Amino acid sequence: MSTRAETAAERPPDTVSSVVQQWQAVRPDVDTAPMEIIGRINRCAALLQQAEDAPLRHAGLTRAEFDLLGTLRRTGRELTPGDLARETFSSGAAVTKRLKQLQERGLVARRGDTRDRRVSHLSLTDEGRALVDEILPRQLAYESTVLAGLDGGRDTALSTLLGDLLSQLEGRLGGPRS
Repeated sequence: MSTRAETAAERPPDTVSSVVQQWQAVRPDVDTAPMEIIGRINRCAALLQQAEDAPLRHAGLTRAEFDLLGTLRRTGRELTPGDLARETFSSGAAVTKRLKQLQERGLVARRGDTRDRRVSHLSLTDEGRALVDEILPRQLAYESTVLAGLDGGRDTALSTLLGDLLSQLEGRLGGPRS
């Protein structure tokens, strides 16, 4: 297995490698190794968000809206706005705003709770279910294209490493989702 220095030498430079070099020039006494991981994760996330997921954009959805629809679809049951906020790591206010837009488009139905009028239960409409089922394969194909440069099992290795990091962070910062 190659060392981090050998791997970096084989890879074209990226923004984070330039930042790390600059820090090493002015502060050679500081270990910048964490920056090489966290910085790259943050940069990848920012670039993926900028790409705005072409199939979703074509359907007039944001990633956050699709996450709400997808959560309702994959769980296969009614959820409250609070459930959706927890599942999608969103604020309650953001979920409320997105749900209003999705309801206006006829993709989500809201049913009041018979015991507590403050609680509402949300589900996909037939149109919402059909839209998720139509978009999901195209979105996954798009994401596969984005990851196409990671071949030879590197995609699996990256997935495993990111899963390990996520499990560690979830354990430390509030536990895994149920």
